[in-house]
Amino acid sequence: MDTKAFKRSLHHSDNYHRKGFGHGEEVMGVMNTEYQSHLIQEIRQNNYRLERGDVIILLAEAFGFCWGVERAVAMAYETRQHFPGDRLWITNEIIHNPSVNQRLREMEVNFIDVVNGEKDFSGVAKGDVVILPAFGASVEEMQLLNDRGCTIVDTTCPWVSKVWNSVEKHKKKEHTSIIHGKYNHEETIATSSFAGTYLIVLNMAEAQKVCDYILHGGDRQEFLDYFANAHSVGFDPDEDLVRLGVANQTTMLKSETEMIGKLFEKTLLQKYGPTELNNHFMSFNTICDATQERQDAMFDLVKEDLSLMVVIGGFNSSNTTHLQEIAVEHGIPSVHIDSGDRIGPGNRVHHKPLGKDLELLEPWLPAGKITVGVTSGASTPDKAVEDVMKKILAIKEKEAETMLEVAG
Repeated sequence: MDTKAFKRSLHHSDNYHRKGFGHGEEVMGVMNTEYQSHLIQEIRQNNYRLERGDVIILLAEAFGFCWGVERAVAMAYETRQHFPGDRLWITNEIIHNPSVNQRLREMEVNFIDVVNGEKDFSGVAKGDVVILPAFGASVEEMQLLNDRGCTIVDTTCPWVSKVWNSVEKHKKKEHTSIIHGKYNHEETIATSSFAGTYLIVLNMAEAQKVCDYILHGGDRQEFLDYFANAHSVGFDPDEDLVRLGVANQTTMLKSETEMIGKLFEKTLLQKYGPTELNNHFMSFNTICDATQERQDAMFDLVKEDLSLMVVIGGFNSSNTTHLQEIAVEHGIPSVHIDSGDRIGPGNRVHHKPLGKDLELLEPWLPAGKITVGVTSGASTPDKAVEDVMKKILAIKEKEAETMLEVAG
């Protein structure tokens, strides 16, 4: 399939929309009411610092809703307003935030069910309005919806679209796309659908495994078994690791994406020499600015003397998980929660340690004076961050009251 021609044709269809519907000002007023926080504004104005009683909260200087997320949510709100009597669907979570997705459900936006690991589009009919989320949708999904005669509202983040353009260039030059990402993440699924031949690597260890095969060969079947869910149909490591282009899931850890790109460049340089490198390797900067800013702010925050770090965002949010990784790598006790509802009653929290399931931690806030670092993923509204901060302050206020009572 000529995916580039399909996209061009779709973009010229009267049933396809990539911009708002003229309700932007009204929608932003609603979103500000629902998602913005006066407390967060106060902390920003105070050099990202809040001090009350025994608690100092240091807020990352870049956190929360990014432009692409805000745009996607605003477009979803506008879609509901513009098509008040139509049946609305969304192919996946609009963003990885439970409160925002629940708000859309309350607005009678239907979410496509997943049955036995596959999306079930059987309920979507001609004339229905279907929203594509910020992560994008696969070519196959877009083609299905277009063929069915649906109105498509595309909220795909422009940074994701930039990655799609990169893998299109790989395909045109007959290069295999090496995609740094999670093979089952909806963004990577969408990106790989625009690629020709591709291989998805999760981290440096997997990238090294591929580079070792490029330089030294190996057991072809063992290689294919290892990457069983992470390559294009018919992928052959003996044939398809000769010319490579590097791309990424936009929410991956910036430093790791850069190291993976350099590793493949070094490997192909060693294999083919400097005069042939340009014929064997392509790389474009597809790291999302917002992801980079939040990671850079996190690296600044972990330099502080923190008692613990609180990372707020969806448990299935890749960019949030990578923020938590930074805290863990710096030896700072960290708590990853998706909302303030995970806190309490009392000094307890249900949180998700890195790479593990939810756990109960009690007590989770140390006694006495503490300094808490706080950040949030790009899909987390300020209101959710405010809620967490207020609960932290309330726990420590209760502790102080108890100490006074005991002393009295």
